[in-house]
Amino acid sequence: MNSPSVSKCKTIVNNAAAAKLLTDGAAKNIKRWLTEPQYSEYVEPITELIEAEQFGKLDALFWEVIAFGTGGRRGPMADFGSATINPRTIAESAHGLATYLKLAGINGSNQAVVTCDSRNRSMEFARLTACVFAAHGLKVYFFPEPRSTPELSFSVRHLNCDLGVMISASHNPPEDNGFKAYWNTGGQVLPPHDKGIVDCVYDAGEIPTIDFEAGVQSGSIEILDQQIDEAYHAAVLEMSLSSERELTAIYTPLHGVGETACFQILKKAGFDGVQILEAQREPNGDFPNVDQHMPNPERTEVFKESIEKAKQVDASLILASDPDADRLGVCVRNQSGQFVHLTGNQIGSLIVDYILRKRSENGTLSPEHFVVETLVTTPLIGVISQAYNVKCVDDLLVGFKYIGEAMDAGGPEKFVFGAEESLGFLAGTYARDKDAGIASLYICEAAAELQQQGKSLLDRLDELYKEHGYFLEGQKSQVCTGSSGKAQINALMHAFRVSPPTVLGGIPLNCVRDFDRHQIRGLPDNLEISDLPAPSGNLLFFEAATETKSVRIAVRPSGTEPKIKFYLFVSSKVGERFLDNVKEETKGVYQSVQADLMKWIEIQLATKS
Repeated sequence: MNSPSVSKCKTIVNNAAAAKLLTDGAAKNIKRWLTEPQYSEYVEPITELIEAEQFGKLDALFWEVIAFGTGGRRGPMADFGSATINPRTIAESAHGLATYLKLAGINGSNQAVVTCDSRNRSMEFARLTACVFAAHGLKVYFFPEPRSTPELSFSVRHLNCDLGVMISASHNPPEDNGFKAYWNTGGQVLPPHDKGIVDCVYDAGEIPTIDFEAGVQSGSIEILDQQIDEAYHAAVLEMSLSSERELTAIYTPLHGVGETACFQILKKAGFDGVQILEAQREPNGDFPNVDQHMPNPERTEVFKESIEKAKQVDASLILASDPDADRLGVCVRNQSGQFVHLTGNQIGSLIVDYILRKRSENGTLSPEHFVVETLVTTPLIGVISQAYNVKCVDDLLVGFKYIGEAMDAGGPEKFVFGAEESLGFLAGTYARDKDAGIASLYICEAAAELQQQGKSLLDRLDELYKEHGYFLEGQKSQVCTGSSGKAQINALMHAFRVSPPTVLGGIPLNCVRDFDRHQIRGLPDNLEISDLPAPSGNLLFFEAATETKSVRIAVRPSGTEPKIKFYLFVSSKVGERFLDNVKEETKGVYQSVQADLMKWIEIQLATKS
């Protein structure tokens, strides 16, 4: 492949990198794709871009080798490019996963299961994954239609598979897609396996594959039928804790696969008063009837159409799942008839309260039972757990795969509930990833029971605040896109470590927990005061406390998106005070802390640009 054209292109690439028109990473990856035989089919279109001096586009396509983050491999789709989701990078992902399985020497079933969500090209990428797996000698179970991520997690366990793959980019914009890799536990791939897989992906040369239809004919690819759906639904329905079903609600899958999970589960459970929103019912990767085509149920804007429908039918509750139906958003009608958008922390608190209350009543709780949450999830879940004399594992890094790992480490039979602030929830032992299906069932059961008492989920939330204190949490992000964005993210994290803010909102910060350097440092001098042994990750926690208030700020770069995330936690004791007054006062503190934090970030970015 060392034709004069390619040689000329390599020279142009080197010159562009020297002139800072291309990043070093892009130049390195472009030259690799130009010269190594496995990329030969892409040489012509790459050459055309180089000769046209489309350096911006080239940099976007090649600035990195897309890596496994907290949610697997995810990014913008393209026809080619090391930094994008395309047939080559999908095939490399499948090849790397199958290759690593062999190298790991695991004596398993030699089986895999593959599915996808409703995104554009998802079925194409799923079929490609199945073909690569089959060529590696794996027996592949394949869903003929899009299904949910939790059903994939369930299927890995139910079908006794070594591997599972979900083609999805979760709640990302329409132009994105991704490859979620699952291990034999039904959980997403964890360290050290993820690093080993990435190494195998990067080393991929010629990738073996077979024809899909030929694979089906030979039996190396088996098409699954509805029995697997029914088994998954039955596993969720078995977790029911109430027979109360009187409830009027609206459910929207946001053009994703949620009808196959949440809606069918609720219907089979007997929630006949739950209606699906027709405008967003059709699985469609363009998400045409969703605000800005961004199907993230954390965004209040996605509820606009469902709120209109809910008011028409006098519904008291709205449920929305993301495209692969592993996250659940909730809106609740208040006393004045307006719909209030609950945060993931509030939903998690309500579900754990419901489960623990019901299981306490039926005598199926013990001090050995445990609840699991990540470090950036509300402390209220832990407080509620303690009130029921149930352990709470709350020192996990961000990513539901760590909740799945903690389930297995602590004993699945004693696992009660897992939650993360980004709308991820799980109960039971049937899966190892978050499930909007079980969350839908429990939220509807809790709401139906409260309705019989003349209350709503909002009323119960206030009761929890009065009992345990008021907890206010939120999140801000600083988006930094492209190769320069990665440098900005690294510079910001360095600034937070080396010269952090010491006062925010007029409140002096006492200390910072650094999970990367494994230190607890006192502030304002930023000197180490003790070790922080585990866990290990690129996460910082700043803390301050007074007699009546606690303030915490978590800082971490996203594992799947080009941004730094900032999680703010402010809690206040309520005691004999009016809850409304405590809420208002806490909100003021929160807003002041957030404003000062974003101002500090703005200054850092300005001085480093």
